[in-house]
Amino acid sequence: MTNSGLPENFLWGGAVAAHQIEGGWQEGGKGVSIADVMTAGRHQVSRKITQGVQKDEYYPNHEAIDFYHRYKEDIQLFKELGLKAFRTSIAWSRIFPKGDEEEPNEEGLRFYDDLFDELLENGIEPVITLSHFEIPYHLYETYGGFRNKKLIDFFVRYSEVVMKRYKNKVKYWMTFNEINNQADGQHDLHAWTNSAIIFEEGDNKEEVIYQAGLNELIASAKVVQLAREINPEFQVGCMMAYVPVYPYSCKPEDMMASVKVMNRRFFYSDVHARGEIPSYILNEWEQKGYAIDFNCEDLAALKAGTVDFIGFSYYMSTAVTTLEEKKGFDIPDFPEAKIVSNPYVSASDWDWQIDPVGLRYMMNVLYQRYNLPLFIVENGFGAYDKLESGDKIHDPYRVDYLSKHIHEMINAVAEDGVELLGYTPWGVIDIVSFGTGEMEKRYGMIYVDKDNQGEGTLRRIKKDSFDWYQQVIATNGGNITG
Repeated sequence: MTNSGLPENFLWGGAVAAHQIEGGWQEGGKGVSIADVMTAGRHQVSRKITQGVQKDEYYPNHEAIDFYHRYKEDIQLFKELGLKAFRTSIAWSRIFPKGDEEEPNEEGLRFYDDLFDELLENGIEPVITLSHFEIPYHLYETYGGFRNKKLIDFFVRYSEVVMKRYKNKVKYWMTFNEINNQADGQHDLHAWTNSAIIFEEGDNKEEVIYQAGLNELIASAKVVQLAREINPEFQVGCMMAYVPVYPYSCKPEDMMASVKVMNRRFFYSDVHARGEIPSYILNEWEQKGYAIDFNCEDLAALKAGTVDFIGFSYYMSTAVTTLEEKKGFDIPDFPEAKIVSNPYVSASDWDWQIDPVGLRYMMNVLYQRYNLPLFIVENGFGAYDKLESGDKIHDPYRVDYLSKHIHEMINAVAEDGVELLGYTPWGVIDIVSFGTGEMEKRYGMIYVDKDNQGEGTLRRIKKDSFDWYQQVIATNGGNITG
C-alpha cells in the first residue's frame, strides 16, 4: 500500500463506450447497431428510436468523436495524462455485422487488434466490455432482441471469437454494461439499449424485461466459463449501475421501501456473483404469475459461471418515502412509496444528485454482500463547459466532484478494508451522451470541439481537470485536492 492506502498496481484510468466514441458506423464492414438508430435528444427530451436509419434524422453516434480514425493521437493524450487503464467496449456489429453469422468480420477484428496494441505499447491496460448498449440491429429485427433465447448462443459465439483473438492482449473483461438499468421493467430506452427490445402491444413490460435479463445472465455465465478455458488468467466481471436508494425518513415503511427498490438492482448482481436466482425474485414471479423460461441446464450454467469481480458505475443517490405529504415518482411493488429528492445533497444541471459519501456506502454494501473485488468503472460529472480564449476550459466543478468521490473511495479502501482493483472515471474525453445524445453534456478531461448539432472541428483540448487528474495518478491518490 502507498500513502493513500491504495495498492501500487492500482488501475487509474478512464472509461468510454464504442458507440459513443468511435464513429465510423459504416466503415470496416461494420453493421448497423441499435445505437445507430437513436436520434439526438436533450435534457428532458428523450432520444427517438427509429425503424432503421432514416435520411432526415440526425444520429450523433454515427460520427461520435471519430475515435475510429483518431485513436492514435487520443492514446498519446491518455499516455500524457498517465492512464494505467482504458475501459472501452467492442462494437459487436463490427465483429458480426448482423449478429447471427457463422464467420466474423476480419476487418473489424483487425481494428481492435490495432487499438489494443497501441494501448499496450503506451503502457495502458485495456479493460473491455463485450456489450455496452450496442447489439446488432438485425438481432432486433429478426429475433426481437434478448427476449429471445436464441440470442444467448449468438452472444456466446461473438464473445468466444473476441476472447480467443485477444487472449494475450486483454486481461480484464465485463459482459453486459449496466444490465440492471432495465430493472424497473418500465423504461423503454433502457429496454432498448440493454436488450434490443421494443415492446409489442399486450406485452407485460416487466415480465418481458425479466425474461430478457435472465437470458443475458445465462449468456454471461456461459461466457465466463468459456473465458476460463481460453485463458485462466482472465478476470471476468459483471457491470452494474448502482444508485443507492436511501429511506427518506426513519419511518419503518421507508426502510422497507428502500429494500424493495434495491432488490430490483441486486437481482442482477446476485445472480452474477452467487450463481442462482434469489428467492425474493422467484417469489415475485410466482405471485405475479410470470412464466419466465429457464431450465436445469440454464441453472447449472449460472452456478458454474459466477464472476471474478464486481464492476460498477456510481454517479448519484436518491431516496424513497411513504410519507403522504411528499411528492415524487411512483415505484413498482410498493404502491404507497415514491422516489424523492434528498434535501441533504446538491444536484447537477441534469438533476443528478451529487453524493460522494454514497460511493463509500455502496462500496461497503457490495463488498460485504459478495466478498469479491470491486472495480469502479464509471464515475463522473456531466456539465456545460465553456471554451475560453487561449484554448482554456476551467472546470473546477468537475475537479470538485471527482476529488470528493476519490476521497470517499480511498476511505472505503484504507479505513473499511474494501478490495478495489481500479477507478476509471467516465468519460476521460468528451463523447456523445448515452441518455440524451448530446455532445454538450460533457464529462471529459479532454474537450472535443463539437456541438449538439454535430458541428465543430473535433479538435482535442486539455481542460484544467486534465492537469489535476494527471497529478492524482502520479501520486497514486496522494494528492487529490487540485
